[in-house]
Amino acid sequence: MTRFRAPTVLAALLLTLPLSAAAVPPAAGAQPTSSVSAPAVVRGELPHPSGPFAVGQDVLELIDQNRPDPWVPSAGPRRLMVSMYYPAKAGTGSPAAYMTPAAARMLLDTKLPGNTIPTTALTETRTWAASGARPAPGRHPLVLLSPGFTLPRTTLTGLAEDLSSHGYVVALIDHTYENTGTTFPDGSTLPCVMCGQLRSPQDWAGLDRSRARDVSFLVDQVTARSHPAWRYSRTIDRARIGMAGHSAGGAATVPALLADRRIRAGADLDGTMDVPVPPTGLGGKPFLMIGHPLPNGAEDPSWSESWAHLDGWKRWLTVAGTNHASFTDFPALLDALGLPDPDRSLSASRALHLTGAYVTAFFDLHLKGSPRPLLTGPTPENPEVGFHP
Repeated sequence: MTRFRAPTVLAALLLTLPLSAAAVPPAAGAQPTSSVSAPAVVRGELPHPSGPFAVGQDVLELIDQNRPDPWVPSAGPRRLMVSMYYPAKAGTGSPAAYMTPAAARMLLDTKLPGNTIPTTALTETRTWAASGARPAPGRHPLVLLSPGFTLPRTTLTGLAEDLSSHGYVVALIDHTYENTGTTFPDGSTLPCVMCGQLRSPQDWAGLDRSRARDVSFLVDQVTARSHPAWRYSRTIDRARIGMAGHSAGGAATVPALLADRRIRAGADLDGTMDVPVPPTGLGGKPFLMIGHPLPNGAEDPSWSESWAHLDGWKRWLTVAGTNHASFTDFPALLDALGLPDPDRSLSASRALHLTGAYVTAFFDLHLKGSPRPLLTGPTPENPEVGFHP
């Protein structure tokens, strides 16, 4: 729920720029790390999805002809890249790549000028989705996922795969010019134009509202009854849609819930709420907040304010042993590189397991109507997870 500069090499690579909504300035005179090397053999692996379904993946380009790009108007209409994950028939399709070589190279070179880390350190991360797999029968709830500011959508791949394995269609979105490296079908890879440009709370609130517009356009496109943008749109249950996000993506969940009646439930993974929940609430929509412990037991003021205004089902969970990045794929990437992460004592597999378990339980309860005792309070099986009173 705060921005910070992580002390490890890969975390510095991926987390140097602000990630959530209450900036902590870098130390005076701090300079980018350079000439960083990686181990000779690097091949990360995301945890295997925990659900019964195999997972398929499609990649979409969406163009909003009615909206100029908010950050680079000269670029023309707003263009977005989206990865669709879905319950699939086992044994169909081919292994899906973690990210494109061009996006990986841009990410490495932007964050660590002069580095010698091979592109394969990111592109060869083992995923579990199959590109072009045939969908499993039936109609499934849709969950929209939004990544942290500066971060590519691939950083939530593990969560997307896990949700899909439990019977969800997941739309994982890149917010163009807000992350380092978005590759489009024409071969272009666009940079993070907005990195370092957000100065005030109003700037961050504007970013979150822009993301909410991206999300609503995405819902329009993949649920359209006539000529939907996704070939398997028939597998989406239009009446059951939720949203979750990490950092700025979690913050954007609030304005998305306020603006779009189709989004029925939201989850914020460690994102300061630049657009707080208003005193009038969210119209009774359920909301889940999952965060890392702050120093000395402090609370993010935006969370405390919003918690009091939530007018529907709500939970505020704090996971001991985590840091801001623990709710993403970063722990697995750090461990693969053999790099320390002093702010995190929880293992990569445990951090990702807990994130997936509680987010899935939340959507099971509110989009599928399936009771989930996991959400009723602390359990001996998950002693790391504390419940806010």
